[in-house]
Amino acid sequence: MAKKESKNKITLDLIRKLPKTDLHCHLDGSLRVNTILELAREYKVKLPTFDEEGIRKIVVKDEGCTSLVDYLKAFDITLMVMQEKDALTRVAFELAEDAAKENIRYLEVRYAPILHLERGLRLTEVVESVVKGLKMAEQKYNIKTGVIICGIRHISPEYSLRLAELAVAYKNRGVVAFDLAGAEADYPAKHHREAFYLVLNNNVNCTVHAGEAYGPESISQAIHYCGAHRIGHGTRLREDGDLLNYVNDHRIPIEVCLTSNIQTSSVKSFAEHPLRFYFDYGIRVTINTDNRMVSNTDVSKELFLAHKHFGFNIRELTTIIKSGVKSAFLSFRKKQELFHEITDEINEILGDDYKNATI
Repeated sequence: MAKKESKNKITLDLIRKLPKTDLHCHLDGSLRVNTILELAREYKVKLPTFDEEGIRKIVVKDEGCTSLVDYLKAFDITLMVMQEKDALTRVAFELAEDAAKENIRYLEVRYAPILHLERGLRLTEVVESVVKGLKMAEQKYNIKTGVIICGIRHISPEYSLRLAELAVAYKNRGVVAFDLAGAEADYPAKHHREAFYLVLNNNVNCTVHAGEAYGPESISQAIHYCGAHRIGHGTRLREDGDLLNYVNDHRIPIEVCLTSNIQTSSVKSFAEHPLRFYFDYGIRVTINTDNRMVSNTDVSKELFLAHKHFGFNIRELTTIIKSGVKSAFLSFRKKQELFHEITDEINEILGDDYKNATI
């Protein structure tokens, strides 16, 4: 007798109902367009235009973006309005609020505090303002959050060490990990190893942007010099089979961001993206937004793209969702609780048809 197949038709609305995680989400790329305008007026920031559609064309790269350089122009605008404590709190709250509305149950927000000091804020004030906004959202919505502090490759290793000290100081006070972001080419991760030695010696989690704009050797450095527990993007991992097997054997998750990978030309097209290969090979992949506003996306849209372009069925999509929970920078017990909670909710939404399905 043929086994019963699932009758759950995969739609964006269905995916939006499912509980999810977002582990790779940049604060300064995930503002609301109207918030940029309101903050600029409030803090007397001079923008190229105060026309909403005009600003949208600068900061939202959903069409016509062909390079990382073009993509990053959006951050020249967003950072201008993120230099005050109240602004940072508002942006953090609204990001978590937007995530909660698509049933994100756990959100990790990353940013580089050093980029928010132009109006005299201290690093501690930057961190506390963002944590405050996220905690406000936790009190209002069914969402948990964590902060990932980013060092910047192309600024300097000394600043990365300073930011690593900040991550250690705020461990268990909202900060869950340390990251290294910024230009990969000519700025190898191994130059920042002192920062990673500090966070690892203090039992702080770490992830590294690697293999996005540079080859698999960047991923190798992230793992072997920096001790990365996860890899951000990792699109070029497939170029080194031995390293691919190492990542798989050690269950190092890949933080996949489909839309931004296309927009920054990390990959030329969805057809060339390694997501399906990674998943089929057994790599632990998670699907994330990268920059919600800049890429005009959310996790639901990203999961739907996985279905649309790579044929992921409902069971495979929920496997990726659960991989997000397994890969979260949470304590084992909190992760276990969240995993059971999300699994039960998925089963309830999709019903017996899903639980008994073979696809």
